This record gives sequence, structure tokens and C-alpha cells, in this order.
Amino acid sequence: MNLVDPIGDMLTRIRNGQMRSLNKISIPFSNFRLKILDVLKKEGYIIDFYLQDTKEKTKSILVVLKYYEGQPVIKEIKRISKPGRRVYSRAVSIPKIKNGLGVAILSTSKGVMSDAEAVKNNLGGEIICRVF
Repeated sequence: MNLVDPIGDMLTRIRNGQMRSLNKISIPFSNFRLKILDVLKKEGYIIDFYLQDTKEKTKSILVVLKYYEGQPVIKEIKRISKPGRRVYSRAVSIPKIKNGLGVAILSTSKGVMSDAEAVKNNLGGEIICRVF
């Protein structure tokens, strides 16, 4: 099945899994999704993720969601740059998410990273999503 917005699909799967209080969700494999999940893991929004081989020739990623006192750690996860409207930002103008409590995930020339890491390295790029 071809998806128009695979990153938006991944974020929706995470959002839906947390609304249903699922411990694990499965996402189709791509290297870009792995890099985004790595940033979410480093920032403490998910517990972990694993590569999973299915019976078909397709690979998938098993994401272990994180909860605190029964509530999801991710209160809001929203796609910013969409296929129909790309959003780019310089290092000095990367928006703060909830006064610095949240994280913006950027795709830069040096790879996928959080907003704090991009500002530290003085890199701008495409703002993929914001997480709070």
C-alpha cells in the first residue's frame, strides 16, 4: 500500500496507540522513520523500538510506548511540514515548543535531530514534527 505521507502515518499510529493504551505498536520500516524514533527515544518520549521481520518480505518497526502514572508521556504529536506545504527554518528562528518543554524534530543536512541539538550545532532544516 502506497502512502502519500508515511511520516504522518507513523505519528498517527503513535497517537492512536496511546489513545488505546497499547504497550506496543507496529510501523512499516524506513530509515527515516528509524531516525525520528531514535530522536523520540533520546528525548524520553518512547521506551524503545526494535526491527521486526514478518513472514512476508517486508520489515516493520515495533515501538514500545511510554506511560507515566497511566497517562501517555506524549501529550501532543503533530506533523508540521507536510507533503503539500514544506516548512523550513533557520537555526536562529526554530520555534520553541511550549516554552522549551516540548521538542521539535528537524531534518538537517547532518541528519535528523531535535531542536536543541540543531541550535547547538547552528543548523537549520525542515521541521518534521513537534512533540509535547
